[in-house]
Amino acid sequence: MTQRAGEHRQRPPRVFVLGCEALSLAVCGDRRMIAWLDLAARGEAEVVTSPMTLVEAYDGRTTEQRWDWVLSRLKVADIGKDEARQARRLLADAKLHGHKYAIDAVLAVIARRQKGQVTVFTSDVDDLEKLLPDTIVVKKV
Repeated sequence: MTQRAGEHRQRPPRVFVLGCEALSLAVCGDRRMIAWLDLAARGEAEVVTSPMTLVEAYDGRTTEQRWDWVLSRLKVADIGKDEARQARRLLADAKLHGHKYAIDAVLAVIARRQKGQVTVFTSDVDDLEKLLPDTIVVKKV
């Protein structure tokens, strides 16, 4: 199929899913993470995380203003009973269990729900690679 004059092929949207360490780095002002947030602020990507990741990444040494600035540039996914069931199934399929993997499993469910080119930024690469399909890129931070 050929492209017609005046039609533009649009790239799939870019979606960055932040794990705890990635979110912590953003809040601390890490240049690489801030660059990803800037893409989102310009409408070139969407940045998503889980409510549990916000709690996990919290550091009392960081000001509320800094947290508010970072949170203004990302979306916090809604999590309910259905997502909890999906996370539980992912853990069972990967033969994982316990609190060590719980937040990663929820983050994996969130990543799987996104449309487009999805990249998960995490320090738990091994865990998330067990929970995500090969179509989702997992990057170490």
